[in-house]
Amino acid sequence: MRRDGKSSLNLLQTFGFYIVSPVRSPAARKSDPIASTSVGIGYYGFMARPRFIFFDVGNTLLFPNRTRMLAPLPAEHHPTLGQWQALERRTKREFDAGMISGRVDHGFWWTFHSYLMDDLRRQGVTVEQDDAVRDWLVENTQKSANWDQILPGTFETLDRLRQQYAIAVISNADGKIDAVLRRCGISDCFASITDSGIVGHEKPHPAIFEAALREMKAEPSQSLYVGDVYSVDYVGATKAGMQAVLLDVAGAYREQEVPRVESLTELETWLTR
Repeated sequence: MRRDGKSSLNLLQTFGFYIVSPVRSPAARKSDPIASTSVGIGYYGFMARPRFIFFDVGNTLLFPNRTRMLAPLPAEHHPTLGQWQALERRTKREFDAGMISGRVDHGFWWTFHSYLMDDLRRQGVTVEQDDAVRDWLVENTQKSANWDQILPGTFETLDRLRQQYAIAVISNADGKIDAVLRRCGISDCFASITDSGIVGHEKPHPAIFEAALREMKAEPSQSLYVGDVYSVDYVGATKAGMQAVLLDVAGAYREQEVPRVESLTELETWLTR
């Protein structure tokens, strides 16, 4: 984890516990919208042990079926996994900054696929009606059915976690995420599944977190949320009074002072710290 400025330490109090976090220089914090709005915990300290764990789905439990999502583009122009994750890191930086400043002109996936189209143009690739293709890509990405790639060991890790915690889902989706989780063989791991397409509110709106907490009869202070986008998942959950950690598979937040892990296995270890 990067440290800008002097490596002094600062005692902070969060969730009733004192934690230790490095202080960054004012200039560094000013240039980093996340640092200016967050308390660094990461591996430096501790949060109250949760009784309930709520999971995001996309880029947390399930991952993109890129072949189906990218169907509007010729297969030879599909980005590799590494290129896809680089686009994800870039988009998260811009989207988080916009959300934090209150100046978001477009949704996350519109921005992501706009960057993808820009990259193709720089490579000399001509895409006819590129705005229409971009909108088609966005539509494909927003379909729950196209998020059906599951990493090895996911069911086994969730099965172990549910022996120790009550676990549930909170997802920005299209009302069909339950069916996708069932098709991927992990829906039975969860005591409840809260889908924004059914609730009528998307993260980071507090109403979706509150609905999930009510369903589980959970207190926010006893609950942990695991998601992948700082401004949507981390900020939304903590504003609802929950604890939060980012599952950062793409490495978008490796240099940020926020609690983060890069896999469910690492989350399992992190929970025992």
